[in-house]
Amino acid sequence: MESARVDQWLWAVRVFKTRADAAAACSGGHVRVNGTAAKPATRVVPGDRVAARARGRIRDLEVVDPIKKRVGAAIAATCLVDRSPPEPPEGTPFARARGSGRPTKRDRRELDRLRR
Repeated sequence: MESARVDQWLWAVRVFKTRADAAAACSGGHVRVNGTAAKPATRVVPGDRVAARARGRIRDLEVVDPIKKRVGAAIAATCLVDRSPPEPPEGTPFARARGSGRPTKRDRRELDRLRR
């Protein structure tokens, strides 16, 4: 049965921009394979579930083809099944930029209206 390292696979299917980023996420505890924390050298086989925190959200992926080399986006999309919840829309009032400071009075009123 064919397998690949989890950091290679995450890079090859374009979850992370570089393999070093994928390895750092694994080492930092942001990647789980079948519910257990994964090191960069953890092997993935078809049918494994990989949960990775990337770009501020958690991606829940199922391995279809454990590729080791980076391929085109169309081919990479066939190597996984994305079971992640959809991204929240950009214009939600709860999505404040980090470091933007304390909410203004107007922002607080809008949040209160939405909570009712």
